[in-house]
Amino acid sequence: MPSERVLKSKKQFVSELSQKIQSSNVGVLVSYKGINVESDTKLRKEMREAGIDYFVVKNSMLRFASKEAGLDFGDSLTGTTAIALSPEDPVCVAKILSKYAKELKETTEFSIKTGFMDGEILDVKTICEIGALPTKEQLIGQLLSVLVAPIRGLAIALNAVAEKNADGGDGDEKTASEPEEKPSEN
Repeated sequence: MPSERVLKSKKQFVSELSQKIQSSNVGVLVSYKGINVESDTKLRKEMREAGIDYFVVKNSMLRFASKEAGLDFGDSLTGTTAIALSPEDPVCVAKILSKYAKELKETTEFSIKTGFMDGEILDVKTICEIGALPTKEQLIGQLLSVLVAPIRGLAIALNAVAEKNADGGDGDEKTASEPEEKPSEN
């Protein structure tokens, strides 16, 4: 039987993990079996730069913490498990882990197990579909491009009219080859 101190520290860990899960709007569980140090380091660096909390966790601890948070990962909590949690960008976690799952598919057993978004459990297919979505920055760029296009078109049209008028091509001025009419003296 574990000592009281060990049980207390485990309960504290479960409570903290539950709080992290509740404060995150998205989380993805992966099996990291077979990943080499170089790939793992690269993955962790990319996660850190994106503001994602990624760490290995014992299945029993995650089971208790997820139930405390109101989630049930069911049969996904077997084998090696790492979890990636993001309080902000829901697409970034799925995008990074989907990319690594594809890259490492041939050489390792690294794979996505399950995940959650806004308190709902997601299957692997849904997570991969979310990973295929553009990032928040890409969506903002696309929106700005759509919003700026009419203004750009108007600016080009106004510039063309201004250049035409500056060149004397408005049609109201007489050209040098046309003789001027003299007023008749009657």
